[in-house]
Amino acid sequence: MGQDAFMESLSSTVGVFQYKIYLLLLGTCSGLKVVVPSHTVHGIRGQALYLPVHYGFHTPASDIQIIWLFERHHTTPKYVLGSMNKSVVPDLEYQQKFTMRPPNASLLINPLQFTDEGNYIVKVNIQGSGTLSASQKVQVTVDDPVTKPVVQIQPSSGAVEYVGNVTLTCLVEGGTRLAYQWLKNGRPVHTSSTNSFSPQNNVLHIAPVTKEDIGNYSCLVKNSVSEMESDIIMPTIYYGPYGLRVNSDKGLKVGEVFTVDIGEAILFDCSADSYPPNTYSWIQRTGNTTYVIKHGPHLEVASEKVARKTTDYMCCAYNNVTGRQDETHFTVIITSVGLEKLTQKGKSLSPLASITGISLFLITSTCLLFLWKKYQPCKGRSNIEKSQKQNTEKHKHFQAMRMLWKTSEYMNSLLFQKLLEFPGCPVGLFQPLLVYQGKICTIQFMKLFSTSLPKRKTLRSELSWASRALEGNSERIF
Repeated sequence: MGQDAFMESLSSTVGVFQYKIYLLLLGTCSGLKVVVPSHTVHGIRGQALYLPVHYGFHTPASDIQIIWLFERHHTTPKYVLGSMNKSVVPDLEYQQKFTMRPPNASLLINPLQFTDEGNYIVKVNIQGSGTLSASQKVQVTVDDPVTKPVVQIQPSSGAVEYVGNVTLTCLVEGGTRLAYQWLKNGRPVHTSSTNSFSPQNNVLHIAPVTKEDIGNYSCLVKNSVSEMESDIIMPTIYYGPYGLRVNSDKGLKVGEVFTVDIGEAILFDCSADSYPPNTYSWIQRTGNTTYVIKHGPHLEVASEKVARKTTDYMCCAYNNVTGRQDETHFTVIITSVGLEKLTQKGKSLSPLASITGISLFLITSTCLLFLWKKYQPCKGRSNIEKSQKQNTEKHKHFQAMRMLWKTSEYMNSLLFQKLLEFPGCPVGLFQPLLVYQGKICTIQFMKLFSTSLPKRKTLRSELSWASRALEGNSERIF
């Protein structure tokens, strides 16, 4: 009886004490400071949660009082634990759950349950020459950790590009307040013209699928206390064929033309990007007739067995799932010249280039010498001497131009002979050309020299001489 009366009296006293303490929380004093590391703490259900508190003051204290209150959403704060100096006074309802070791004001909650979620208020009172008070509030959340998610894909058999759709669903057995995020090749997937998400973000819908949607997908699920990622899954998408091309192990390829030496066997390979792999067919055209000569990605052509020197072929790729096909055409030319000679034609320009350089050097030097002599000042000479000098210079100029003409024609003859040694060399390199008696001769410098002659009569004589000289050179050449 005495103990029950004491407990009843204590409970009544604690209730009144709790109300008075709550009123004291409205005021603080700058002489006392209470600090909490974080105003929001996330806990895991079933585990212990520690709420650290630090306080300090700079005045002598005779008594230190610590009070903890618990406040649920839209409710009045409730007393859970308190202490005076080193004596702890718990609320009997929570005495097995909350622990404090004064003068340390930190609080231990063990075990943590969903009902323990809310705001925890700590107030420290220091009694000395006066009373100092300070308080802090800490919000506590309680969650279950996330279990490993599993991704399901529909349809499991795959989808055809630009026709079918794919749906990925993320399933999680355990966890609270979950947040979903989809990853493709380790990077977040965002909303686009083909990608859409469910309201909770746990479903990814791709419509329609394309080749670019192929990749490694995973689902990342997290909450305040944990996160887990699913295993990688790759949707099956049928596409193609794309980028059809034909290559060979031998021969000279220029564009879509293959040049092969006679007597040489060449292996052609046809390939395209596609899933599932394509089926290939080789088609040969003869005149206006086409016929299939082989199935498969490879074709071997023996040049000595080809009746025609130029043959047209076609490779056709077909995807039996997407129903799409592609084809590419190419031509095979059988030659007896030899690929080594064809590839050496570019090297034959070296002697021609050197001869052209020498010819240009001689012509430029002669022109500069002529201009220097023509415009050299003649001071202190009589008019007769000047006239004689001019006649002499004209005669020298005539002889110089005649010799220059012969030199240029000789060099051009050498150039043309070089052209004859290398069939197929681009004659258009030495422009313009003159067709004389049905034969091609290079006289690209004739206009330059003919306009430099002093008189029109001399010009006509030089041109007639040039024609005769050119005819003689042509006979020697041909």
